[in-house]
Amino acid sequence: MTAPGDDESPASQGWRWPAEWEPHAATWLSWPHNLDTWPGCLDAAEAAFAEMVRALHPHEAVRINVGDAALEARARRALEAAGVDAAAGHGVHFHRIPTDDAWVRDHGPLFVVRERDGVRETALLDTGFDAWGGKYPPWDRDAGVPTAVARELGLPCLRVAGVLEGGAIDGNGAGTILTTEQCLLHANRGGIDRAEAEQRLARALGARHVVWLEGGIEGDDTDGHVDDVARFVSPDTVVVEAADDDAHPDAPALRSAEARLRAARDADGRPLRVETLPVPPPVRGPDGAMLPASYANFYLANEVCLVPTFAAPAEDERALATLEALLPGRELVGIDARTLVVGLGAVHCLTQQQPA
Repeated sequence: MTAPGDDESPASQGWRWPAEWEPHAATWLSWPHNLDTWPGCLDAAEAAFAEMVRALHPHEAVRINVGDAALEARARRALEAAGVDAAAGHGVHFHRIPTDDAWVRDHGPLFVVRERDGVRETALLDTGFDAWGGKYPPWDRDAGVPTAVARELGLPCLRVAGVLEGGAIDGNGAGTILTTEQCLLHANRGGIDRAEAEQRLARALGARHVVWLEGGIEGDDTDGHVDDVARFVSPDTVVVEAADDDAHPDAPALRSAEARLRAARDADGRPLRVETLPVPPPVRGPDGAMLPASYANFYLANEVCLVPTFAAPAEDERALATLEALLPGRELVGIDARTLVVGLGAVHCLTQQQPA
């Protein structure tokens, strides 16, 4: 693994962070096993993971991190119960990569691509991981996932400065990135200012323009990840959650996000097309605390979009219909995320795309 200086940054070497809707070679998951994350409901979380694999594996390979034989056996049982054929050659691959938890969007690598001499190349970025500012020790196994994935795939792994979780950013593949001030400028993320954050995004991912939103939603323990607020669905179109009820706990943050997006431009100076998603009714955990339930936490895979749902028929239907209209030709699959959000994340937080 290399740690490039400014003149040898991934972007200066021609690497680009693709948009999520660009073709995938695979989706990576880290199988759930942490009882502190899903207390009393780990079996239900595994069943939700199996539903995600069932929706994904007809369209692309699914690669699953399991630390040992026992966890692989649990995963295989859950997949079999969901009707997924995980036998060799059927598109589901297990990797003996140990993890502390399941949030591969944040502890996994970011994949970048470049075209050189007519050949498309892929590399991995190790963007560092410290459990969202040191909140949940230990995290050493999670922090080792990018280099382990690189070894499994035989691809180069480039270390970039600082700490950057995948859920903290969203991109259009053409140089525009969404993020939040609450997360990237937080004291527990290094206490950097906006200029330094933008320089790091430019060096690592080729960002030419950053659209800064204010913050995240209630119940989010990541200090405001953008993937619960707003997402690109095409190079010029962003969807943002919008609360119909001003009394909803997330209404102020979402009003601010929508206003900033409607005033924003992309890296080429063009206004963004802004569409809205509903918010689900408040979802609360066993202790009554607000959980980070969001339809924006969807995942775009080959020919399919996995959308978290919350047993809220009207809102679920509106969210699925909105995304279906914005994603022509892509199958929309609802994933019941009520158990997943007990762990304080959902579908996007639990997946990471490997570009083709």
